[in-house]
Amino acid sequence: MVEPAVIGTKNVIVAAAEAKVRRVVFTSSIGAVTMDPNRGPDVVVDESCWSDLEFCKSTKNWYCYGKAVAEKAASDEAKERGVDLVVINPVLVLGPMLQSTINASIVHILKYLTGSAKTYANSVQAYVHVKDVALAHILVFETPSASGRYLCAESVLHRGDVVEILAKFFPEYPFPTKCSDEVKPRAKPYKFSNQKLRDLGPEFTPVKQCLYETVKSLQEKGHLPVPPPPEDSVRIQA
Repeated sequence: MVEPAVIGTKNVIVAAAEAKVRRVVFTSSIGAVTMDPNRGPDVVVDESCWSDLEFCKSTKNWYCYGKAVAEKAASDEAKERGVDLVVINPVLVLGPMLQSTINASIVHILKYLTGSAKTYANSVQAYVHVKDVALAHILVFETPSASGRYLCAESVLHRGDVVEILAKFFPEYPFPTKCSDEVKPRAKPYKFSNQKLRDLGPEFTPVKQCLYETVKSLQEKGHLPVPPPPEDSVRIQA
């Protein structure tokens, strides 16, 4: 996972330099930003934050390790070759799916609707709408003054809050009602700043809408059964 990410990233930067591309927008991840056990609860996560590589290795979090080293490799290669590099660091991306298959981000939501998850984790997660991520890429490419990294996030929620929002929109599905860890205190959402990206003009889609559109897309793609309409609405239509 790590070696292909680094080599592939360097190859893209080299190709961009040879083709005299005026700017490269690199899609990194929140995984390159937040994995730091020494970050205090009051620290605001922003573009200056980096995941601790030694911590990632010791916990065998190769996804976050790979994202961090690939981003650093892109930055180093771009500086060496004079390529104008701008980086987007999106959090977990939700919203309508283009593909018919399920990816890791969607599984995060789907498991709460199918009954496969009997509990929800005592942890937090940041979310952003897929359209906002796409727009962020366009904005940093087209804005001459754009530079460095851009954290792309709308909200940070506890998993219990996610389940509660989904259950209000779609009460017909078998949502878990208990946390997997009721001994430790409830995990608190970390603080973050998306101000640097907001300064370019976008307005983020509210997380509730992200969750709603994700489920509707799962229904449309056939990954979730569509519940029958209430009897009252059937009578009205008849």
